Amino acid sequence: MKSFLFLFTSATLALSCSQTVTAETPRTDFFALEASTLEGEAKALEDYRGKAVLVVNVASKCGYTPQYEGLQKMYERYADQGLVILAFPCNQFLGQEPGSADEIRAFCSDNYQVTFPLMAKVEVQEGEGQSPVYRWLGGKTKELPAWNFAKYLIAPDGEQVQFFGTRVDPSDPEFVAAVEAALPQS
Repeated sequence: MKSFLFLFTSATLALSCSQTVTAETPRTDFFALEASTLEGEAKALEDYRGKAVLVVNVASKCGYTPQYEGLQKMYERYADQGLVILAFPCNQFLGQEPGSADEIRAFCSDNYQVTFPLMAKVEVQEGEGQSPVYRWLGGKTKELPAWNFAKYLIAPDGEQVQFFGTRVDPSDPEFVAAVEAALPQS
């Protein structure tokens, strides 16, 4: 856990591409939240308690879309060790995720063989339509995505959260080290 906190501090200072948030820190943990799957089914995030969760706002028509490949490799490498990746499509940045749920699923499957959970399209920026998940993440970290493929790494306790900006590639050694440090201890 000490290494997770150290990496949290250094990663927060070194790696960002975000919008500062002034919201009050939430009183519940991440796993108390609920979201919808890409197919529109309610999903209790409690189902992921005890796992490291990586939340990413994604888009199919973005210059960073090839990060899907690295995310899938990371998922394949660490899923058995307790990593879950939750991809939240978002169309707020220049309309780069205009597709329907079926189109998003087909794009991710056909182009990147994505097997991690794809969630329903959401709004990540502050405002009336903001996803409760992103409201919680922004309140916890004081940072919201300024573009697609921003990443939040949530520790298995649902309390500790690290933010990594868009430019942080899934293969970045500091990012990989943070993910490895967040994995549940066996």
